[in-house]
Amino acid sequence: MGRADMLVLRTREELLRWRAAVPVGAPVAFVPTMGYLHEGHLALLRRGRTLAKDGALVLSIFVNPTQFGPHEDLDRYPRDEDGDLAKAASCGVDVAFCPTDRAALYPNGTLTWVEVEGLDQHLCGASRPGHFRGVCTVVAKLWGLVRPDFGLFGEKDYQQLAILRRMHADLNLVGAVVGLPIVREADGLAMSSRNTNLGPQARQDALAISRYLQAVRGRFAAGERSASALLADPAQALAPGRVDYASLVDADDLQPVETVTRPALVAVAAYFLSDPPGLTVRLIDNCVLRP
Repeated sequence: MGRADMLVLRTREELLRWRAAVPVGAPVAFVPTMGYLHEGHLALLRRGRTLAKDGALVLSIFVNPTQFGPHEDLDRYPRDEDGDLAKAASCGVDVAFCPTDRAALYPNGTLTWVEVEGLDQHLCGASRPGHFRGVCTVVAKLWGLVRPDFGLFGEKDYQQLAILRRMHADLNLVGAVVGLPIVREADGLAMSSRNTNLGPQARQDALAISRYLQAVRGRFAAGERSASALLADPAQALAPGRVDYASLVDADDLQPVETVTRPALVAVAAYFLSDPPGLTVRLIDNCVLRP
């Protein structure tokens, strides 16, 4: 049953006034999103509702322009605010912060940036320059407004989670960063708002990512520890998708490893055809190998 009393706030000032009225000691859980909510987001919200107990659960919906490159899919990013708010209410959200324009979070332009050095050198950081600077900046802004006891993020965006954890620690932010496991479709595809942009054939082709990760795990379970052997031939395995990267990195510092001797992350990004045809959709997925 949804919350009929869920607040929808549009401005920074409204959110600040709401936060100031939260009783001292009442836990606040926060799930920042770009909207078009799927079951992965809802899992975060349900966990947030549990962590907040009798406190407050806050959702933000904001398609953050500073984390998109000049030729990326900002304009095509799927949006469905009415549907999102209905799903949020069903998960017990108390406050949905849904800014109507960029000025709500960037009121005087963008002069201050938050960046975590080192962890963004590889994987998505290498192929999307400036992406994590945009992510860290908007999350830091939102964190300062909401001041949560718990901020919840999905492990599908593993590099993002690692970077935000380091940002949180380095900036002495309040509360804790909480990561939750990847939520998958019944056929294994990692849930993503971008999945809706896949063409029908590309939706089936995209299953190659989860099959590839399963094959890597199988080789690891059989005793293989060499990165080159574990990763094998991703271009062939992910065809007809176009590989952005298929990498094996340390699970903590995200630096490439040649041999798995401690927990390591297998991370994949690949492009598949969109609907309508002619454009592409970039999907990511990962798994952790633990010796």
